[in-house]
Amino acid sequence: MFAFFLSSGLFLGWSLGANDAANVFGSAVGTRMISFRKAALYCGIFVILGAVVSGAGAAHTLNNLGGVNALAGAFVVSLAAALTVYWLTSLGYPVSTTQAIVGAIVGWDWFSGHVVDYVALEKIVLSWLASPLLAGICSAALYRLVAFLIKRAKIHMFNLDSLTRSGLIVAGIAGAYALGANNIANVVGIFIPVAPLPELSFGGWFKITAAQQLFLLGGVSIAVGTFTYGERVMLTVGRGITTLSPVAAFVAVAANALVLFLFSSQDLRALLLQCGLPSFPLVPVSSSQAIVGSIVGIGLVKGRGRGIHWRMLGKISAAWAATPVFAILISFVSLFIFQNVFQQETYLSAGRQLTVGISLSSRSSADLPPFP
Repeated sequence: MFAFFLSSGLFLGWSLGANDAANVFGSAVGTRMISFRKAALYCGIFVILGAVVSGAGAAHTLNNLGGVNALAGAFVVSLAAALTVYWLTSLGYPVSTTQAIVGAIVGWDWFSGHVVDYVALEKIVLSWLASPLLAGICSAALYRLVAFLIKRAKIHMFNLDSLTRSGLIVAGIAGAYALGANNIANVVGIFIPVAPLPELSFGGWFKITAAQQLFLLGGVSIAVGTFTYGERVMLTVGRGITTLSPVAAFVAVAANALVLFLFSSQDLRALLLQCGLPSFPLVPVSSSQAIVGSIVGIGLVKGRGRGIHWRMLGKISAAWAATPVFAILISFVSLFIFQNVFQQETYLSAGRQLTVGISLSSRSSADLPPFP
């Protein structure tokens, strides 16, 4: 039965791969520096690695937003987010999976009467504003720096082409790893407290927790989505907003990877706190918003915005605004149908939650290592 309920999370992972793979390799494919097949292969491998190795940090904050405490409820929440992402992906827009899952969780909170953690919600919503702005600033500064270095070094055109191609692959790999680390929380994060998976031990050499098993399955579903449905959105990102040169494409991908890393690295957060500096919250940010912000930043630097297709950018922004609203509505209606028509328990009452709360809490705490 758990496999059936988890299917909606895997569907969401497939939708995320179909949509968000464009954010790490879309500009490279759009400029024809890398083939779609090669981009999908690199993206799939390193998304899985990022999810398994570094996926725990952002999952904490998402679970704090709404502690979905029933397996059927987790199934419906993931399904609502997946349907929202799939619909907008089919229209060719780089939508935010983060916005979809957050909207679906808020829908569950309202339906179940659960108190929304507005502190966690505030962190996530602020990241929706901060990530494209930060990506735009990083890409603009990085573009000026790279252009200056190329001019000073007087690199031959053929050598520059080879270096740019290699740079796009390296930046795309880094972006794919950061995407898996940051966005795997969107795919399977809500299943962690309710997953009946045992810890796996391999001869005492290493162990795989329930959370890591979920991260692995979610990472594989993202990779499959990239291979099977990711090309259309890659072309929208790579060509639809503004015309990018290969060098500009490299800068856009690198800035996107940097922003995802800032919001998912537990080690960086610990280092900044240890030095008494403000740190970035560990939240699942939207890679779609980050890459679009990067491309717009480059467009503003190159031609003061004259080359930006503002109409397309407006459509993308409208899709972003609609994503959490649609996810909330689909989640709330689906929960009502699932609870009242199919007689499935989509949330635990206060008494039931008190009975199982201790065991679930101890398991989820063991699976997800604490961070400062």
